[in-house]
Amino acid sequence: MTKFLLLLPALTFWALPAHAGSIEKLRAFVAQTQSARADFSQKMLGKEGEAAQASSGKLVFSRPGKFRWEYRKPYEQLIVGDGEKLWVYDKDLNQVTVKKLRGALGSSPAELLAGSNEIEDHYNLDAKGVKGGLDWLDAYPTDGDSMFEKVRMGFKGNGLDTMELHDRLGQVTVIRFSKIQRNPKLDASAFSFTPPEGADVLADE
Repeated sequence: MTKFLLLLPALTFWALPAHAGSIEKLRAFVAQTQSARADFSQKMLGKEGEAAQASSGKLVFSRPGKFRWEYRKPYEQLIVGDGEKLWVYDKDLNQVTVKKLRGALGSSPAELLAGSNEIEDHYNLDAKGVKGGLDWLDAYPTDGDSMFEKVRMGFKGNGLDTMELHDRLGQVTVIRFSKIQRNPKLDASAFSFTPPEGADVLADE
């Protein structure tokens, strides 16, 4: 699961003209959303579209660069970005991995949604129109070293409903959001992490 630790989606609702397209909706999200809280469900699809793994949990984020991503099913994993470091805690293994946040994000979905306002410095955006009741866009990383080939984002009304993350191995991770709260007041402790006593700590510099 740690392969997808940088997904970190953020989501919201905002006022836009009725004719606004998916790219305008994404730009408005970045400009108007500083924090969010939501539940999520996630499934990983193999090259042939077969379901390989399903999970769910809760997330909060505060832009730029602070987030807390909690997987609760089928097993527990906690991912915390404190603005400087990225912490990944696997409860079953009692193992913590820590790395510099800036290098860990790069041209990832985390940078697209929880990073700076300069989305189009890091992504080429392509509106794809409405399909299945959602207004879609594709975001292509400009960094050739990104682990993702593209990120698809589907908007329902003016809110982000679904993300599809297409990696370079042909796998797709689909994330859907619910119980969304835009710009809630968040306790600073949500973005701090101290390794549990006795946990193995692996520093990846």
